[in-house]
Amino acid sequence: MMEREHSDEEEDHEHLISQNAGTNDVVHSANNRRSSFQIDDLKDQVSTTSRKCNKRYLFAFFLPLMILMLYFTTDLKNLFQTRIPMATDLGGNPSVNRMRESELRALYLLKQQEIELFKTWNRTALMTKLYSDDASSSGVVNRTSVHSNSKGMVTSSMLEDLKSRVFSQISLNKQIQGILLSSHENGDFVDFNQNYTDASFGGWSRCGTVDQRFSERKTIEWKPKSNKYLFAICTSGQMSNHLICLEKHMFFAALLNRVLVIPSAKVDYEFHRVLDIEHINKCVGRKVVVTFEELFESKKNSVHIDKFLCFFSLPQPCFVDDDHVKKLKGLGLTFGKIEAVWKEDVKHPKERTVQDVLGKFTSDDDVIAVGDMFFAEVETDWVMQSGGPIAHKCKTLLEPHRLILLTAQRFIQTFLGKDFIALHFRRHGFLKFCNAKKPSCFYPVPQAADCVNRVVERAGTPVIYLSTDAGGSETGLLQSLIAWNGKTVPLVNRPGRDAAEKWDALLYRHGLEEDHQVEAMLDKTICALSTVFIGSYGSTFTEDILRLRKDWGSASLCDEYLCQGELPNFIAEEE
Repeated sequence: MMEREHSDEEEDHEHLISQNAGTNDVVHSANNRRSSFQIDDLKDQVSTTSRKCNKRYLFAFFLPLMILMLYFTTDLKNLFQTRIPMATDLGGNPSVNRMRESELRALYLLKQQEIELFKTWNRTALMTKLYSDDASSSGVVNRTSVHSNSKGMVTSSMLEDLKSRVFSQISLNKQIQGILLSSHENGDFVDFNQNYTDASFGGWSRCGTVDQRFSERKTIEWKPKSNKYLFAICTSGQMSNHLICLEKHMFFAALLNRVLVIPSAKVDYEFHRVLDIEHINKCVGRKVVVTFEELFESKKNSVHIDKFLCFFSLPQPCFVDDDHVKKLKGLGLTFGKIEAVWKEDVKHPKERTVQDVLGKFTSDDDVIAVGDMFFAEVETDWVMQSGGPIAHKCKTLLEPHRLILLTAQRFIQTFLGKDFIALHFRRHGFLKFCNAKKPSCFYPVPQAADCVNRVVERAGTPVIYLSTDAGGSETGLLQSLIAWNGKTVPLVNRPGRDAAEKWDALLYRHGLEEDHQVEAMLDKTICALSTVFIGSYGSTFTEDILRLRKDWGSASLCDEYLCQGELPNFIAEEE
């Protein structure tokens, strides 16, 4: 159409020129040239206009298509959304507005509570510092002075308990604030596993280690005469009882200036397999203990106990029965009459002093024996202090065999890691034993699980080492009930021998494998190295672990007996 219009105009121009040809040819010729130029310009303008029209048509055609594509592919809600409080968006809903206002009000109140809790925290920190300064300035250990102080100063343990409670409330406060605040955020959420703490807490931990104040220990030097011996005799209970008995014999030997003779494996346990006996001599700095075999050899295979001075008189002198007397004589020992120095019953022992011991047991004889000492109560506070009553340069005198200690460390590195809870869950024979006590110390598994869960929550530790003699049905139920933050907390036992695992290779290499006493000491050592320990009340196995933790400085503020302070929620009738 456009081409036809251009052609018609050219014909009209040619026709007009031919009609006016004549006298004015030159003028007409010039005009003709100008007309030709004008026609060419007009053609260019028309062509440009045509292209512009084509572009407008194309734009008008594609624009609606582009709008439709954007509409269906773009999330316009998120694109134009702003961080305006929900109450504004839903201004027409009064109930929602009230809910939002209540949440904001709750946030404000929680913030005020947080400020007050931090003030309380700072006060406890100041009280702790004052207590520490007062204790250090006194220069002596006085366990009763704190309680008898007329100013009513609280103890360090009470302060730590208060700090733990304040810490718990601050953490809970900040968690609630986070939950409430999350409803006012766009797309944010609260991590319920997060530890809502503050930098102002420094390095404090709810389950930090207990300050044992080793520098303030009250001790006695053990300087025995080389030819004076105290023959240790331990008959009560199992290995843990015998270790406690041995520890008390050491105190006796130090008081009486005698070398302690470790019992023979023929009449007692093989102590050399579970204890580092030479470690005792190294720590004290002189020869203070010898094995029976060493004494027997030095005495040319003839050892005579000059005096049997029994600490206990009931139920029988020295708490030694006829069977044990026969075993002692079978070693080649000779001795005279067994007699008690005073009236003392193992069921009702009296608290004795150093002066009592020196007055009754001092002797010039070369070899004496005092019988079983497990139930003896002599200077209890002194004996039970961290590191024991004897001066030495180590953490503890009675320490597990070096190979057992290394094996325990390798097990922890393989299965547990640095932070773990250890649980001694005594069950075998414990039901009758505990029910004979008032109150009972035997708890149903679900109640025990609740108690463990509380410790797990307080310690924030996601794995438990289980030392137990319980059957699979009890441990299986216990495992199913232990959880933290909605996740099962694994109960880890020592696995059986596997050649592919090398954590226990040292025991096998040195012939200490498959020994029940070695395995028991290994369990104790693992528990003693834990971050937090839960023990069984009334068990000497637990007590020996607590001794190691105290001496090694690993005792935690969260250590406790299982369900401490609670009664079993069900107790069976007596037979």
